[in-house]
Amino acid sequence: MIAEPVRMERRAGQRFEVPLPVSIQVEDRTVAGFTQDVSARGVFFYAEAALSEGTAVELTFTMPSEITLAGSMRVRCQGRVLRSLPCGAGQKNGIAVHLGSYEYLPDSHPVPELVRVSPGDSSPEVTGSISR
Repeated sequence: MIAEPVRMERRAGQRFEVPLPVSIQVEDRTVAGFTQDVSARGVFFYAEAALSEGTAVELTFTMPSEITLAGSMRVRCQGRVLRSLPCGAGQKNGIAVHLGSYEYLPDSHPVPELVRVSPGDSSPEVTGSISR
């Protein structure tokens, strides 16, 4: 019997496994995605966009009350891609982002319209906006 290697957890904060719609702003485009887990210092999400390590991103999503311990709150986060796990055709890429800062947004803040972008797609599909 082969023993499994012991892996030390390096994350300092608690992670919450919550699938949330997320708007990802990268340079001059906005793409849609959804989170797998969220913590105070990072987020792991899936999106059709391929993002390389070190890429600056802005994420906008609604943090649920289970995390805020109050009401659900919309947040905008600034961060950098730590790693990107490319997936096969028709699947979304897994992307880990370290969050450097975040701000809570008022309910009146406009929600960007999300556009689904696929490689080689000449006509992006509008997928709607993130719910508040």
